Amino acid sequence: MCRHYYEWVSPALGRRMELLVFGEAGARVLLFPTRKAHFYDYEGWGVVEALRPKIEAGHLQLYCLDSLDADSLYCPHKSPAERIRRHQQYEQYVLAEVLPLTRQLNPNMCLVAAGCSMGAYHAVNLAFRHPQLFGKVLAMSGRYDLTQAMGCFPDLFEGYVDEEVYLHTPNRFLPCLTDEFYLAHLRRLDITLVIGEQDAFLDNNLVLSQQLHQKGINHQLHMWGGEAHRPTDWQRMVDLYL
Repeated sequence: MCRHYYEWVSPALGRRMELLVFGEAGARVLLFPTRKAHFYDYEGWGVVEALRPKIEAGHLQLYCLDSLDADSLYCPHKSPAERIRRHQQYEQYVLAEVLPLTRQLNPNMCLVAAGCSMGAYHAVNLAFRHPQLFGKVLAMSGRYDLTQAMGCFPDLFEGYVDEEVYLHTPNRFLPCLTDEFYLAHLRRLDITLVIGEQDAFLDNNLVLSQQLHQKGINHQLHMWGGEAHRPTDWQRMVDLYL
């Protein structure tokens, strides 16, 4: 399996960022890391290996991205307004730096956003905010309203909500979305949500699914037994759904 390492100092973030690329052809898959995880974790957890047949067959090319969560959404030393601004810079890094690299390496027109846990949030948030860029979204064990406490997971903005927090919260902005440009592109997206029946984020997924239905946006919601929030579960999920 072809594997390449890339790193550069990001103009958007002002720091060195790293990523791994697996494969040379097929749909370009942006694979976002879990909470405060690293670009190499999906490889270490066997998730990449689970996709080896599809990668080696030229069906998929994975871009395993690094996280900025510890310096943005999960940074307790920054105010909520600073956290969302830093998160916006991460989005700019992906759009203005990572996507051009993917196009340079691979001309395939199909772009996929995927991720597990916090990575699922990043995948859904980015693809729903820029649906014209993507063809597919796979979100596993995800949470789509960071302003809402769930189980042992706190409200990441401590009750603070401004326009930017709202615009980066799929479960908040989707119900009020009326722009036909975005709705038309969302309706052509291949959207798959996967969540465990005992996952703390189950209700969040049910709410997002209901909102998608109300907007006439086709999607699949797969509920697995148990919590299904571990690398061994994600290995099976990517094999089935990606």
